[in-house]
Amino acid sequence: MKLLSLAIFVVILAVTLGITYWAARRTRTVSDFYTAHGNLSPLQNGFALAGDWMSAAAFLGFSGLAALYGMDGSLYAAGALVAFLAILMLVAEPIRNTGRFTLGDVIAFRMQRPQARLAAVLGTVVVSLAYLVPQMAGGAALLKLLLGVPYAISIVGVGIGMLVYVVFGGMLATTWVQIIKAVLLLGTATVLVALLLAQFGFDPLAVFGAAETRYGPQLLAPGNYLKHPLDQLSLGLSFAFGTAGLPHVMTRFYTVRDAQTARRSAVWLMFLAGAFFLVTTLIGLGSAALVGQDVIRAADKGGNLALPLLAQYLGGGPGSLGGEIFLAVVVAVAFATILAVVAALTLSTSGAIAHDLYVNVMRGGQVGEREQVKVARIATLAVGAFAILFGLLAQGINVAVLVILAISIAASANFPVIVLSLFWRRFNTVGVVAGMTAGLASSVALAMLGPAFMGADALFPIVNPAVASVPIGFLGAILGALLSRRDPVSEAQFDEVIFRANTGLRDDASTGPAHH
Repeated sequence: MKLLSLAIFVVILAVTLGITYWAARRTRTVSDFYTAHGNLSPLQNGFALAGDWMSAAAFLGFSGLAALYGMDGSLYAAGALVAFLAILMLVAEPIRNTGRFTLGDVIAFRMQRPQARLAAVLGTVVVSLAYLVPQMAGGAALLKLLLGVPYAISIVGVGIGMLVYVVFGGMLATTWVQIIKAVLLLGTATVLVALLLAQFGFDPLAVFGAAETRYGPQLLAPGNYLKHPLDQLSLGLSFAFGTAGLPHVMTRFYTVRDAQTARRSAVWLMFLAGAFFLVTTLIGLGSAALVGQDVIRAADKGGNLALPLLAQYLGGGPGSLGGEIFLAVVVAVAFATILAVVAALTLSTSGAIAHDLYVNVMRGGQVGEREQVKVARIATLAVGAFAILFGLLAQGINVAVLVILAISIAASANFPVIVLSLFWRRFNTVGVVAGMTAGLASSVALAMLGPAFMGADALFPIVNPAVASVPIGFLGAILGALLSRRDPVSEAQFDEVIFRANTGLRDDASTGPAHH
């Protein structure tokens, strides 16, 4: 039985590695490595964005939270439905038109100062590593469930797979792996929900009723997990603003031809990811009703394996042929999901280190294309090593909680700086550094002092720090700009930012990165 499960797992993994080999032969220039040469269609990029957003940490964690905490867990999935409204309405088009490879390009184009680019590097690296850790933890939990591999060895396996994708295939491999895994993920979720509903006469409300019958009405009431009244507001702030500060999501808008294509990509994303996250609550409650919370906690105390255990149950149960096959398919698809997401995160992080720090700050842009790609690959190896190290520390924590903390950091540090750079003439380099520092420090510190890490001894009462750290990030950025000298270069460049952000055209006087 284990051999059959392993065979299914290896086949799906082999397909993604084949894509990497194909992409590696076509990845020669810096543009190929970072942006797949900017030639993706709206549908292709929409599926790739959905692949980025439908991370294994999200769907494993969201369904696990719903299984263990009922409707409190479902709020995480509901937030994912509206996360891209701010991107669609505020930043997708300006970022596409004013940057080239990284978020640092957008900020440095406006400020024309190396300090601003360094601040952008810091924000990108911290957010990406915070987002990487739950993906690594989710992948390790899956390998442990399917193959019985110890957690530490599983983490190393996930890290090596991630490095293969990025080092050899770059953005082209990452994109196509994302597209294929999004299709597999949506198909698997459809089959899983159909089998689940068949157990309840295709009545979704009966799933809720079964969970309530087994664990009482409190499961469907608020306060099981988000105990503080401000927790819901804080969670909403994270989703509304944090997604627009996630480097691996934002840089995907550079993989299309123009701003119109970027907007259409976001619409496809909202449809695809929205449909997927709608069913994670159903899957979680179904797992609680059929598998049981004790079994879910025994497999992983954070609840991350609720969805695979439900798949095994619906296939016929542990030890049955159908159960093992369905479990193997779900785990393989989830594992491919993890590798694709961590590859995108690693790519955006290595891009910040190689393109922003090494090429533009340390070398003043005087670096050949082959050297840039080489440095990016070396940076990828370093990022992978850190991701493995931090992943070892995340065992037993619900990965959805860690994902939201990463998004909260992005909302507090990256989002204020991006928005003010694009829309406020008075903003300057001091404001960038002050806002990034205040947002990063407050979000990380409050998260570490909160219930997610300190439990009942928490010094900060809210799981998600965004309700406090987002205002601190904006306040730091605004005060930094107002209390420092006006920057004539930054204010003069603001007109070019507005022109390019709204037209996609390059002013002849521009000194920024041209790619239109």
